[in-house]
Amino acid sequence: MSAAPHLRSQAEAEAARLPPLLAHAEHLAGTVLLGEHGRRRAGMGDDFWQYRPVQPGDSLRHIDWRRSAKSDAQFVRQREWQVAQSVMMWVDTAPSMLFASDKETPQKADRARLLALALAILLIRNGERVGLTGTDLPPRRGELQIMRLAEVFLRDDADGERPDYGTPESRAMLPHARAVFISDFMGDFDAVQVALTKAADRGVVGACLQVLDPAEEEFPYKGRAVFESMGGTVSHDTKKADDLKVRYLERLAERQAALQDLCRTTGWLYGHHSTGQSAQTALLWLHQALERRA
Repeated sequence: MSAAPHLRSQAEAEAARLPPLLAHAEHLAGTVLLGEHGRRRAGMGDDFWQYRPVQPGDSLRHIDWRRSAKSDAQFVRQREWQVAQSVMMWVDTAPSMLFASDKETPQKADRARLLALALAILLIRNGERVGLTGTDLPPRRGELQIMRLAEVFLRDDADGERPDYGTPESRAMLPHARAVFISDFMGDFDAVQVALTKAADRGVVGACLQVLDPAEEEFPYKGRAVFESMGGTVSHDTKKADDLKVRYLERLAERQAALQDLCRTTGWLYGHHSTGQSAQTALLWLHQALERRA
């Protein structure tokens, strides 16, 4: 019984975090004005999309005679493509994602969750199924799925020891689905290669978004500095931090080039985002990346 007050206060704290995340994600999704044109393309469906001139091979029954009577040409009435697809997400929650170089900059994990939830809102409200890789949350439609995703993103994974860097989760990837991986991708590169190769073998295509803090991109440190991983497993003390800058930036460029090559080989798209930049830009890139991979 003594644990009940603690559990209740913890539950209330988690519940209090949910509305702000949802509100922020809703607002961010609203800045990407999809309207009626978000995922519209010709194909199966009931909603009118556009007229186009008749082409060789078109059936006479597809010609819209009323529209054609208004000109000398004949037109076909195209309808909107409405076959919902599945989008699988993996959002890195490892300790490395908790880094923020100052109070004005969000943690990488917070930005990753925000982008993933805002993207899910856009996709689900356009009729698509969205879920998480692994077995926790299979892809579904509807507003309830948005709530489920928000709850998972806010889940506290602090219990137990975890590696400093995240490993992409590639289990339960639906064949020929699309996927989004959001991470700093600063850990074991081989694990990323295995995940994307497995996904490609199942016909899954998608986008990797690398989220970094401005300090991780610029390395502004000088003089005496102690560098520690967020999980506390790695520590490096130096008296001349500025001497490390060139080597660090070279290693970062090598990692980003390797990620680009891997994505190109597996048919994915690679993008990078700084938490010092607008989240809207990253969300727009993610949505367009999925459009190109549809």
